[in-house]
Amino acid sequence: MPLILLCDECHSIIDNKENEIKYSVSLLKQWKKNHESKQLTRLNSNSSLLRIAINAIANVELDDKYYDNVDYLKPFRIKDKIEYNSIKRNISLIEEYSIFYSKINSLYNELELQGSFKKEKLLRTIKLLYVKSKGAYIRTDDNPMNLIRDNADNIIEDVENKLLELIEKDEAIFIEDISFGISIIMVDAFMRCKILEEPIKL
Repeated sequence: MPLILLCDECHSIIDNKENEIKYSVSLLKQWKKNHESKQLTRLNSNSSLLRIAINAIANVELDDKYYDNVDYLKPFRIKDKIEYNSIKRNISLIEEYSIFYSKINSLYNELELQGSFKKEKLLRTIKLLYVKSKGAYIRTDDNPMNLIRDNADNIIEDVENKLLELIEKDEAIFIEDISFGISIIMVDAFMRCKILEEPIKL
C-alpha cells in the first residue's frame, strides 16, 4: 500500500482495529488520489501565474534611467537584509534587479485589474517554496538563523530552480525571458520578505 501521511489524531482513529471496515484500503487510496489531484491542479495554477508574470515582464520596458533615484529602496533596507542573511553569491543579482521593484509592483497591479493574475497567490507560492527549501537545511531548532545564514545562497538558488521547474516546460516562452523573468520575480519576492528572513527591528 502507498504511504499516506496523517496527523497523530487521524492516525490513531484510522489505525484503530474497530475502524478497519470504516476506513478501507480502497477509501484511503481514493483519499490519496484526490489529494494528489488537488495538489497537481494547484501546481498547474501556480505555473500559469508564473507564466503570466514572466510574459508580462518580458514584454515591458525596464529601463534603468527611470530609477536613478534610489530613495524608494530605503524602506526595504536591502543592504540590511543581505547582511542579516549573510548572502554572498547572489548580492549582485539582488542589487541589479532591486531597482525595478516599483515597476514590477505596478505591472502586477495592472495584471490583477485585468483579472488574469493574483499577485498574492504567486507570492504565497514563492513563500512556500522558500519555507520548504529552508526546512531542508534546518534539521533542528538549535539556532536556525545561523543555519539560514550558512545556506542563504543555496536557499535562494533552490527556490529559483523550483520556479524554473514550474515554468520550463512552456515552449511559448523563450529561455532568455524565463531566466530574466525568474530573476526579477525572485528579487521582488526577496524585497517583500517572501524569501529569507527580515532583519530584527530593534
